[in-house]
Amino acid sequence: MGCYICSMVRDELLKQRWEDLVQLISKRFADGERLDLDAIIYLIGLQEYGHFDRKFKKDDKLDLMHIAICRLLEPFGYYEFEYQDEDGWPHYKVLEPLPPLKAGEQTVLMKESIVQYFLEKELIK
Repeated sequence: MGCYICSMVRDELLKQRWEDLVQLISKRFADGERLDLDAIIYLIGLQEYGHFDRKFKKDDKLDLMHIAICRLLEPFGYYEFEYQDEDGWPHYKVLEPLPPLKAGEQTVLMKESIVQYFLEKELIK
């Protein structure tokens, strides 16, 4: 019974932190218009790349999202930072393949990893 209650509390804490985070980021980057999960992942990729003074092509935007996903899942043991190339793009190696997840499980994993990322950056509590 205790594990079920702990799980419910953890889920509620994640929901609250996620909502707080979405409001904060949406206010800061989208004039309050609610950003979705993909937009937040893109912003994290941009932050991790660190070059804000250029326009990005569609392929670059996908690469930024890939960088974000690797960075977000690194603390979970799925990826490890390898090096930064001459153009400043971070490269990661796969340590462990992601397990097959249903769409809802993928969303929860990404939200959890994003919340953890912003906790580490001390932008949320």
